[in-house]
This record gives sequence, C-alpha cells and structure tokens, in this order.
Amino acid sequence: MVAEETDNQGPLRPSQRQQQILMQVIDQGSVRNEDLAERFGVSVMTILRDVTALDRQGLLRRTRGGASVQPSALFESSVTVRLESQAAHKRTIARAALRHVEPGQAILLDDSTTGIHFARLLRDAGPATVISNFLPVLSELKGGQGIRLIGLGGTYHEAGDAFLGGMTVDAIRSLSVDLAVLSTSAITAGTCYHQTHDTVSFKRAMMDVAAKRILYVDHTKFERRALHALAPLTDFDVVIVDERTPEPVLKELHERQVTVEVAKAG
Repeated sequence: MVAEETDNQGPLRPSQRQQQILMQVIDQGSVRNEDLAERFGVSVMTILRDVTALDRQGLLRRTRGGASVQPSALFESSVTVRLESQAAHKRTIARAALRHVEPGQAILLDDSTTGIHFARLLRDAGPATVISNFLPVLSELKGGQGIRLIGLGGTYHEAGDAFLGGMTVDAIRSLSVDLAVLSTSAITAGTCYHQTHDTVSFKRAMMDVAAKRILYVDHTKFERRALHALAPLTDFDVVIVDERTPEPVLKELHERQVTVEVAKAG
C-alpha cells in the first residue's frame, strides 16, 4: 500500500479526504473503491466508510464497488455536482432566458442549478418579484435592487437544498404569476422526466399558475432517462437549449412542433 496522502499539517482528516473523494468523483463521473484506497493510502474499508458518509449526505451515490455522481432514472445528482456540471452552457442558457423577462414581472424559479446563474443575472435586472423553493436562488437574489422575494416552504430536502412536498405545491397553487422558468432532469421522446414524484408535482403546479412557461436545458438532458413524466415539451412557450445540442435532436424537436431557441455563447 502507498503511503497515506497528507497535507502540510500531516495525514488528511476524514472530512478532508471525503471532500477530495467527492471532487474526484465529480471530475471523473464514477470511481472504484480500490483506486481511491490506492490514491489515499488507506484501506478499502476506510474508503467504503467515506463513500457511505457522502452517500448519506446525498452528495454522491454508492455503487457496487465504487461511487458515482452520474444521474440515473432514480437518482438525481446533488446541487454541488450539478452546479459544477456544464456551468458555461448553463450561464449562456440563463442569459438567453433573461431576455424573456420584462420589468416588474412575477417570476417562479425552480430548484435547478441553471436557476442560480439566472438569479445572478436577474439580480441586476430588476424590478421583479421572484418566488422559489430553492435556497441558493433566494440567497443570490437577497438584497437585490428592486427584487421582492417570496420563499416557498414545505419539507426541506438537504441534497437538493430546496423545499418540496404538499405544502410547497399548495403555496404555489395560491399564486398567479407572469412567468415560470424551470429545467428538467431528462428528456425522452419529446417529454420531460424527473426522478421523484415530489419534483413532478411541484413543477406541474409551477406550470399551471404561470401565464408563460420557459424550459431551459443543456444538451446532456437529452442523453438521460428518469422515471416520472412531467410534461411534453410542447407545453412550454419556449425551450432554450445550448449550442452543443445535436442537430438530430433539434430536428426532432422541430418535427414535434416545439418552439426551440438555441442560446449562443457570447
């Protein structure tokens, strides 16, 4: 076994090692426990305990013999992972979505990490009333000039840093807003899907109370699958995608009569 990895103060503490494990899994998508044990100079059982701790925090997913942050039909990546993934494309998509906002509108934002980039832009583009269940979005907009914030309560989900459940849905259905801006976990055969029914219920409520609906998605969403259907893409007034969305996908969307906007970098 190689010597245990250290920092300037000596051997890594478990929390430091777990943070580095998480960063490696984010970078590679998935890893094997044996490879992590060799890198950090510890036993496979120690790595298994680290991976289990990260799994319980919802930061990654334990797999047979390793760990992964890649989404599946039943598992959505954590906010930490999603914020790092496709960040440049998400910023470009968020800028394109901002052009659909008019001053003074009431806007519903979901718990997508693209919404964090959108909120950073919207903060300086007010006035607006912003309603969200997503704590990072509310934090980004706090104190923004002309920004009025309404937070949606409910059951707090630590992995998603957001509130979901029946109370959240009831709060949304008591509103009437100008614009709902949301993302999705996966798109298959012209329909949006999510890993959990709670997320679907929340986003359906968003769509029901909005005069205009915008969906923004990066190209990776067309490569994924999830369990629960949300809505067909034709239920949105516009679907904003990035430049890396393959031509066959764009052609299919046009054939399905989806209103598509390709966000251009710069």
